[in-house]
Amino acid sequence: MEIPSDLYKKLIIKEIRQERRDFKDLIFEESSPISYKAGQYLTFVDFVYGEEVRRSYSIISSPEWNEPLGVGVKRMENGYFSRKLVDHAQIGDQVITTGAGGLFTLPDEIQPFKQIFFFAAGSGITPIFSLIKSALFLFPAIKLTLIYSNPSPEQTIYKKEIIQIAERFAQQFHVEFLYSNSRNLQKARLYPELLMQLVQSFSISDKENILFYVCGPESYMRMIIFTLQRERVPSINIKKEHFLVYQKATPTAEPPDKEQHFVTIHFSGKTYHYPVQYPQTILSAAKREGILLPYSCEVGRCGNCLAKCKEGTVWMSYNEVLTDNDLNKGMTLTCVGYPVGGDVTLTI
Repeated sequence: MEIPSDLYKKLIIKEIRQERRDFKDLIFEESSPISYKAGQYLTFVDFVYGEEVRRSYSIISSPEWNEPLGVGVKRMENGYFSRKLVDHAQIGDQVITTGAGGLFTLPDEIQPFKQIFFFAAGSGITPIFSLIKSALFLFPAIKLTLIYSNPSPEQTIYKKEIIQIAERFAQQFHVEFLYSNSRNLQKARLYPELLMQLVQSFSISDKENILFYVCGPESYMRMIIFTLQRERVPSINIKKEHFLVYQKATPTAEPPDKEQHFVTIHFSGKTYHYPVQYPQTILSAAKREGILLPYSCEVGRCGNCLAKCKEGTVWMSYNEVLTDNDLNKGMTLTCVGYPVGGDVTLTI
């Protein structure tokens, strides 16, 4: 299968930083510049026994700070990709990427928001570290507050850098570190009452004018989102980023139309036209045809396969990333999308 150079890009590792025993930063040479936004991730590609494997890792650098492109990688015990990068990657090694993706980004227009709260736990700090740096540059009038949970000070990724940023931008940025091993149990692990105490203590505006970014373990994010929604924070004001890799499974929901329809996709200066019929999604049918499209999780949770529907209707079996506003603009996810009611035209 032909691999187009406009989809697959090579990056060369120029620096490796050991942030924690199980966590490293990979910094890349600038010979192959990649356009990205703070909060996004890079999707890496490898081939195992002839099968393509993709995994995504959050970008830690900020384009506004003119930092070299870098990602943070946590070693997962059963993770082929993370073990390869953390245990074996060396300076000078090449990695293949499909580029940056993801919707966990800052708004293009900050009005009417007056403040941003960031909630991070453990390695969930990686995209938020990038977001904070860019927000300080882009929105100098916006107050930023980081609530950062970790088992202990020693296991806190980017602690030194975050403290330095807080000192440099003392009038705009504040950080609260929470440690599970703290003797003060009232301020150790984050729980609903403490969460709202912190929000109320540092809020300078009504909840409608505050953005909330959340990244960490699933249970941690569920607790925060449930608590904020219970306190009537608008759902559109809450952004989350999932880290877990989910196994592909047959969706429990089925499209209302299982007939074959043709999908036309305009991507990277080329046009593809192919049939799609349930149980294959728009993405899986493209892979069957040998068409290389952007994707990562394949379960509707990362947004890397984002497309815009120009004609026809796409039904999705699952969606954790697109807001009602996105859907109203015609945005869809090819990894969980099926054409219904007729042929479909998409742009990527």
